Amino acid sequence: MRITSEQRFDDGVVERAFTLGEIPGILWTPASASASAPAPAPAPLILISPPPLGLGKVYPRLAGRARYYAARYGFASATIELPGSGDRPRWAAADRARADLRRAMEAGEPVGGEIVDALVLPLVDRAVPEWRAALDDLLALPGIGGPVGYEGGIISIGVRLAAVEPRIAAAGLFAGSLVPAAIVEEARKVTIPLQVLLQWDDEGNPRQAALDLFDAFGSREKTLHANMGGHAGVPRHELDAGARFFARHLK
Repeated sequence: MRITSEQRFDDGVVERAFTLGEIPGILWTPASASASAPAPAPAPLILISPPPLGLGKVYPRLAGRARYYAARYGFASATIELPGSGDRPRWAAADRARADLRRAMEAGEPVGGEIVDALVLPLVDRAVPEWRAALDDLLALPGIGGPVGYEGGIISIGVRLAAVEPRIAAAGLFAGSLVPAAIVEEARKVTIPLQVLLQWDDEGNPRQAALDLFDAFGSREKTLHANMGGHAGVPRHELDAGARFFARHLK
């Protein structure tokens, strides 16, 4: 991991841009984890997975969450660019899968399992090892310790990561993307505490599929937060609900 820039905000939160090989990312740490703090303590870490739009486009949303977590709850947060997104090399197979999805939706046709699999599974296969490698380096930094939480992004990435990565202690998942049948089966292996956020009228993401995925999770502690409205209509209060969920399990 190589730190490429650093800035400190008025609330004491430090933001560092970094690269992990050729993968760009951002780390936010609270003032309490700074070496200059009176009694620096390792901060719990939340991995904030972005949507596949490029970090530049979603930076305000990610930074807002991370700085809130740091200033209010003392969490560190980090994100990395997904394969094929932002300035990372284009991925021809992913572009074809997205084009097939657009054609099906514009024609009003059902989105079949083959399209969903081609769109999601290769991305999960690439992204999860990258997240695990990032976690290795992040936990080696001074001022950051476990336990670790995960939130956001493409829910299938979160399911796979929660199933295979023992350092993830809790996850807040957003049910706002298509889910392959194979990922639903993997969800049965997930046993950590979960909080799942569902927009009841999410365009293009069948509600019943999200409910089926929630039902499949093997966790004894799992909570579903369902709000009226479309994909972009998540209520502001869900930010604090997510923070309090992580505070229960990471503090």
